[in-house]
Amino acid sequence: MSGNFRALVSLFLLLAFPALALEGLEKGESAVVAKVVDGDTVVLERAIDGALAVRLVGIQAPKLPLGRPGFTAWPLAEEAKRGLAALVAGRRLTLSFGGRRKDRHGRLLAHLHDRDGVWIQGEMLRLGLARVYSFADNRAAVAEMLEREHQARAAGLGIWDSPYYAIRAPADAVGDIGTFQIVEGRVLDAANVKGRVYLNFGLDWRSDFTVTVAAKARKLFAGNGIDLLALKRRRLRARGWLRQRNGPMIEASHPEQIEILAD
Repeated sequence: MSGNFRALVSLFLLLAFPALALEGLEKGESAVVAKVVDGDTVVLERAIDGALAVRLVGIQAPKLPLGRPGFTAWPLAEEAKRGLAALVAGRRLTLSFGGRRKDRHGRLLAHLHDRDGVWIQGEMLRLGLARVYSFADNRAAVAEMLEREHQARAAGLGIWDSPYYAIRAPADAVGDIGTFQIVEGRVLDAANVKGRVYLNFGLDWRSDFTVTVAAKARKLFAGNGIDLLALKRRRLRARGWLRQRNGPMIEASHPEQIEILAD
């Protein structure tokens, strides 16, 4: 069965299920979707709080060039846009907020539900047309989103059937600097250096993959019951933008970027 056919079957089945009740969201206004820009951005027929564009907060769909010089579309970007259009185009949606309400581009950062209560972010994730992409100031419903992402990945739906989006091993992360990735492996050492925690996944911290957490972000982890220094020898799945800092590194600003895996 092809990935596209599996996605269509899943869309039919998922729309038949009742919507998930989400905690931590504040219900806002509703508006009709006039345009679908890409797999995670829409434009409304009327402005809400002075904004027409809505960024579906908490997810990242494959990116389209959208006029950016030299930018190459990510695999399945058009499929993600069509998938979102099938869910929302021309429909009235209710916006809900779970944190910061606008991004630096002036777009609304909202969760979307249709008239039947179907959660649009959840559907995009379960169809395999997006990944979870959260921020420290917008953490509502991330646990539910991660669960839907896990289900789609286990089924090999959408982007999870493409090597481009495959979970990376720590040793492979060096080849993906400057990209958003999910990296999975075992922490070999955990260190606190002047308040900043480093989770090292290799023997040489100068060149191997590392997850780092700044001192000011450690409070969020502690608030979730996570002792970062106790993660030594634990298997983790970390997500974020890979930077080159003594080897490939992900800066984790909030707990939802790190999943502690069973041994």
